[in-house]
Amino acid sequence: MNAGEFLAQTLSPDANVRLNAEKQLENAARTDFAQYMLLLTQELANESSASYIRMAAGLALKNSITAREAARKVEYEQLWQSLPIEVKHQVKIGALQTLASQEHQAGQSAAQLVAAIAAYELTLNQWPDLMVTLVANVGDGQPSSLKQHSLQTIGYISEAVPSEILSTQSNAILTAVVAGARKEEPDVVVRLAALGALYDSLEFVRDNFNNEAERNYIMQVVCEATQSPEAPVQTAAFGCLVKIMHLYYDLMPFYMEKALFALTTQGMYNPNEQVSLQAVEFWSTVCEEEIEVNLEVQEAQELNEEPSRENHEFARAGAADILPVLLELLCKQDEDADEDDWNISMAAATCLQLFAQVVGDLIVNPVLVFVEQNIQSPDWHQREAAVMAFGSVLEGPNVAMLTPLVNQALPVLIHMMKDPVIFVKDTTAWALGQISNFVAEAINPEVHLPELVTALLTGLTDSPRIVANCCWAFMNLVCHFAPEDSHDMSLMTPFYEAIIAALLHVTDQKGNESNSRTSGYETLSTFITFSADTALPIIANVLTVIMSRLEISIQVQNQILDIEERANHDELQSNLCNVITSIIRRFGPDIRSTSDQIMTLLLQTMQTAPKQSVVHEDVLLAVGAMMNSLEEQFEVYVSSFAPYLSIALSNEQEYQLCSVAVGLVGDLARALNTKILPYCNEFMTILVQDLQSSVLDRNVKPAILSCFSDIALAIGAAFETYLEAVMVLLQQASSVQAPPGASFSMIDYVDALRLGIVEAFVGITQAVRTDNRLDLIQPYVHSMFALLHMITKDRERTESLTRAALGLLGDLAESFSGGQLKEYFAADWITELLNSGKTKFCTQQTKDISRWATEQIKRQARF
Repeated sequence: MNAGEFLAQTLSPDANVRLNAEKQLENAARTDFAQYMLLLTQELANESSASYIRMAAGLALKNSITAREAARKVEYEQLWQSLPIEVKHQVKIGALQTLASQEHQAGQSAAQLVAAIAAYELTLNQWPDLMVTLVANVGDGQPSSLKQHSLQTIGYISEAVPSEILSTQSNAILTAVVAGARKEEPDVVVRLAALGALYDSLEFVRDNFNNEAERNYIMQVVCEATQSPEAPVQTAAFGCLVKIMHLYYDLMPFYMEKALFALTTQGMYNPNEQVSLQAVEFWSTVCEEEIEVNLEVQEAQELNEEPSRENHEFARAGAADILPVLLELLCKQDEDADEDDWNISMAAATCLQLFAQVVGDLIVNPVLVFVEQNIQSPDWHQREAAVMAFGSVLEGPNVAMLTPLVNQALPVLIHMMKDPVIFVKDTTAWALGQISNFVAEAINPEVHLPELVTALLTGLTDSPRIVANCCWAFMNLVCHFAPEDSHDMSLMTPFYEAIIAALLHVTDQKGNESNSRTSGYETLSTFITFSADTALPIIANVLTVIMSRLEISIQVQNQILDIEERANHDELQSNLCNVITSIIRRFGPDIRSTSDQIMTLLLQTMQTAPKQSVVHEDVLLAVGAMMNSLEEQFEVYVSSFAPYLSIALSNEQEYQLCSVAVGLVGDLARALNTKILPYCNEFMTILVQDLQSSVLDRNVKPAILSCFSDIALAIGAAFETYLEAVMVLLQQASSVQAPPGASFSMIDYVDALRLGIVEAFVGITQAVRTDNRLDLIQPYVHSMFALLHMITKDRERTESLTRAALGLLGDLAESFSGGQLKEYFAADWITELLNSGKTKFCTQQTKDISRWATEQIKRQARF
């Protein structure tokens, strides 16, 4: 095998040549994986090979040992582990040697390869000398290329390897990256790589940051880098400061006072936009952290606890100096930029919004002065900036303070929807959406609403960006003016016919530029949800139009070949299904008159959509709405729908689709009750397989446990067929605990898992009690109480879990009311659990369940 030739051909513009080369390489890997890896390593390390071939070799090596898909990732890691030690050693040596290459593409590929191997081996305590080698590579006197690529490797490793594993080597890593980031480093490329590696390593150097001397030195190096004459170095340094503020806000008062305030203010004025963007981002991060701290303080106060963090009020202290800079930057719009481009005026607007949320009323006067000075300016930049500033400060300040200002501004803004400059109209439509979202109370229905609706309707005929913003404003308006009883008329009802006609026109577009078509469909769904009974004939007409569009989309399904066109088509079908879902929910049982046509279309959509299409989820949600509306009448569709539901349940790779399918099995059980029995064997088999799967995302599994509850309640004692297998799974799941120092996601998962287990126990208990078959669960009572005891000992459990545990406790007491479980209920922790549901911090629902459970348990004392 000539690896170099095949690698070169994988980059060929000729698809046939490219595919043939890829096939040859795949065959070589299957035939002799060890030899394949060695040949590629030789090409990577070969200084006489072309740069692009070496890069391709590194990429092929990396892709041979790692993958994004969980199942393939495990397979590749096992393949790597199965290689002879000597082969693995040669691959590592070749990759490390290539870090010194003068060819940047080869060195970067080697860095990615080393990181890919490290991501696997470091978690197994293998390759112990790797970090020592990389740190040595960055030492004084080493070639710049070796320093650069070694620092990049450290950065990649920091991204790929869990921080708890790297924290033991934080000293060595920090020594290397800080040395490379110093102002004494003469090579800009090395300094950039060092700052990049520092950015990636900041999460696991917490111990170093908690040491004042080390922290001071790191901050000194980063602050000095912001003053580099090289803009890329400045940008990277400010990027580090952004992340440092995010991770170590509590340690920043000294540095804010001594350096950061002045440096970032100066940075915002930097003529290089990349630098100024990072400086603005720094203050956005300050505000985000203070919003988070305020929420934590508020939560602690509600629980009558001492807050664990302090708001240092950096934003409030800096507002007088920072706000004028942000307002000035608003005027630096780039009319030639693409919609998705992030520029300094957009960053300033975002930062202004965050400042408003933090400092509240303090922001109103300086912004109001700016608005008054610029909103009538002949320069559109000033006009647009004024509208942007006004719209940016509507979330945060007191609504009572904003109301008279909005009253005064609304006529001006409505008139500005006719501005000759599209950018001004676009921002005005957005500002009207902001008003209807945050200060809708200020809209006087008699004075403002007719003109506002007219202006927004006109906007729906404008450019796609303006259309999207007008749709958002309409959504906010219909939500705000919705009556308490959703079937009554609202202040928006008189405008329904005109608005829905306009939305149907907006959505009848081939493309989805600026997300305008999707926005139109979302707004249509919202109007349907809040429609009065008098508007139902209009909604019925909408259903006819939407069904016709879905039918046409099904007919052209096989004609779509282009990837972009496919994504657009999938988006359209998803939108159509979502509108149908809203209509089904709004009509409720009355949807039966058209349910046959709807179900036919939905099943055809599932049948014709590509396997990986996002449409499947939205079809399932629409079918779920139909189940809930028709209940037992849905039985006529089950035989046709069940095969599609089983396929979705079995799709372990697409966990979101699988999760929706699990929810639908529960919906089906509740809708059909015992009529679901013919389908239970298949559903239960797949659900058990999903629980045992190592591929399926773990967050789906609590819902599966809850689904067992729904099935048990539907079929009663017939659940005996599955009882033993399910109880074994529930007992196994009960043993899962979050280890000390576990991540928040792991803690949340364990809590959700226990909630699912409790719900399963509750459903099974109630099911067998209804059919007088309590003997079926008698052998498992001990496991139920063991779980309840474990939950009681968990001081960090959620109220939802407490409430569910109390419900199970009460169900057991009510079910075994003859004193059979008297000894269990006599345990001291039972009282503790009952009392935990009666505190002043509990909702009334939890208190009621606690009292009910207490009454049930008191009856045990008679025996």
